[in-house]
Amino acid sequence: MKANLSDRMDVSCKVNIEFEDSEKAKTVLKSIKVDDFDFVSSNIKNNKLEATIKAKSISSLIHTLDDYLACISVAIKIVDKN
Repeated sequence: MKANLSDRMDVSCKVNIEFEDSEKAKTVLKSIKVDDFDFVSSNIKNNKLEATIKAKSISSLIHTLDDYLACISVAIKIVDKN
């Protein structure tokens, strides 16, 4: 039986986004935190949103990262309007 490399691979990516202040960082995190599930771990340190994204393959990681950054972008636009 031949093992598929993607079945064994674990990949991760760290994302750090610095905001003007900690309140904006907390508000953005609060709005995206519901989508974290098991593959994203995120928190706030001072005025920085720090996230670690995990996946079983590089393509899955890229897809998850793209979705995560899109959600952050939308959250920032909404926070900036208020």
